[in-house]
Amino acid sequence: MASSTLQPPVLTIAGSDSSGGAGIQADLKTFAAHGCYGTSAITALTAQNTTGVQDVFPSSPEFLEKQIISILSDIDIKAIKTGMLFDADNTRATISALKTHYSSELPPLVIDPVCVSTSGHTLLDPDAIAVLCEKFFPLATLVTPNKAEAELLLSRGDRKFSSSGKIETLEDMLSAAKQLSSFGSRAVLLKGGHLTAFPEDVHRVAASHPEIIVAGDGAASDEENMEILRVTASSRELVVDVLYQGSSSAEGSKTTMLCRPRIDSTNIHGTGCTLSAAIASELALGSDIFEAVRLAARYTHLGIETADPTIGHGHGPLNHFHSMEQVVVPRITPTNPYPLTTLLIRRSAKVWKAYVEHDFVKLLGKGVLPKENFVHFIKIIYILGTTLEHTRKSTITRSLLTPSSHPSLLATHPFPTSFSSSLLAAKSSSFSSISSATETILNIIKELDTHKTFCATWGVSEQELVHETREETATAAYGGYLVDAGLRGDTTMLLMALLSCLLGYGEVGLWLKKNVKKGSKNDNDDGSRKGKGEEKDGWVVWEGNPYLHWMEDYSGESYQQAVRLGLETIEACAAADPASANRFEEWFKVWERCTEFEKGFWDMAMNVKVK
Repeated sequence: MASSTLQPPVLTIAGSDSSGGAGIQADLKTFAAHGCYGTSAITALTAQNTTGVQDVFPSSPEFLEKQIISILSDIDIKAIKTGMLFDADNTRATISALKTHYSSELPPLVIDPVCVSTSGHTLLDPDAIAVLCEKFFPLATLVTPNKAEAELLLSRGDRKFSSSGKIETLEDMLSAAKQLSSFGSRAVLLKGGHLTAFPEDVHRVAASHPEIIVAGDGAASDEENMEILRVTASSRELVVDVLYQGSSSAEGSKTTMLCRPRIDSTNIHGTGCTLSAAIASELALGSDIFEAVRLAARYTHLGIETADPTIGHGHGPLNHFHSMEQVVVPRITPTNPYPLTTLLIRRSAKVWKAYVEHDFVKLLGKGVLPKENFVHFIKIIYILGTTLEHTRKSTITRSLLTPSSHPSLLATHPFPTSFSSSLLAAKSSSFSSISSATETILNIIKELDTHKTFCATWGVSEQELVHETREETATAAYGGYLVDAGLRGDTTMLLMALLSCLLGYGEVGLWLKKNVKKGSKNDNDDGSRKGKGEEKDGWVVWEGNPYLHWMEDYSGESYQQAVRLGLETIEACAAADPASANRFEEWFKVWERCTEFEKGFWDMAMNVKVK
């Protein structure tokens, strides 16, 4: 249920960071970014910057308690978070103030148990840790330790979570999170930023623990039907947080692994403060624990991704206000190099999946697609190409639109680009781009002749292909739509009209290759069968498949290089001229409609009556 307060007040009880990246400064920025009203009680002043802490001046327990009571007696706080409490006395003062004001249930309380420095030094004495675990955690909605903090907290008493007493695997994290809940908090978020993990680790754990929920967040490369958006092997490294929710609810206990791509960044100062503050904000806004953690993790991830690396000479701060930027398409970042394409695929997930996982593709991959269906498909593809070639000849003189210097995408796309290349040549403002687009036209005309030869290998004569194959309504509609989009839109819209075909065939090629039957030739010959398909035997028949040439073409390096070039081109266009909300909606409509047309080609092929 959403909060009834327009600007729900949130309280942070933590230390002050003079450099502004962590502590109450990070918390207050995070509250503001979430639309919450921030209040603070300071446990200690610090002299610190991005390179380290030079000195600490603590608040007295009496003064800390007065700060907290002063705020609570006047403002209806909707959520509370704590950070560095400094020592046992300040921890007791915090507990006393909260219990004095709240005679019964507290508002949501998020405890970030800051007790181990980045360098591994213990920041709290044993007495303070005892108070934290025994007196404070039972009041908490959620505690958010990192790996080192969890190991220190669990070293108290006889809480065994691994043979070494260290958290070294995802299995150790699962055990440790559950053990941490025994201190009494409703939930535990064990942060995995200091543990290296890969998708196969997540899949292994999920397979052996089917009761565990796996939630991907910000990881387009690990989503369904996005093989083309995977970047490099190194980008497969993940950060995995484990959320353990106790059995106090009617649903019983549940464990969730939240996965996102690891970011290679030095802008990590204040990450833990920011995450816990974001969780408190989401709880104040009415989210449940899981949703609050999921949204806060994404907010923090983007804060690291979009951070300014020029601030400070050490570990710089996050960008706490990225969510307040009026950006329709996210900026290009190391872990999201294709933000426009990711957004397009996510928004059209249903039709995109129906397109790239069509029954036509599945039967083709198994090698059991009837020949009649495949032959009909290659015939209608040829007809579309010739239709657009005729259209090109009759309309190019009317296509004087916005100049462009990005013909590279068109040079790699199937037949529909003859017309589009002509438009692009007319739009181009330099001789080099005109020359490139013109060369593309000549190549496509040659490709039409090559396609005749390919059809002949399937028993389709030139007479049948050119003179006896009729143009179907859907083919004419697609061709007409491409013409219309090219004539009325800008350069990016023209490229958008071609993108679903280029990317769709690339996605199909990679999807088929990823799911090659185990032991079949080409199985995992380049490491491509990793991730979700790794533990399955696979279903695609490679060796001996009558459609092997087709699969090799679209999964091969030549076509995949074309896909990468296309992705880079469209993303560069979008970044150079950022879209307004209305303009993006126009782009999206073209993308989605062309995706539907592409799916329609598979539909037409499957509707042929097989003798």
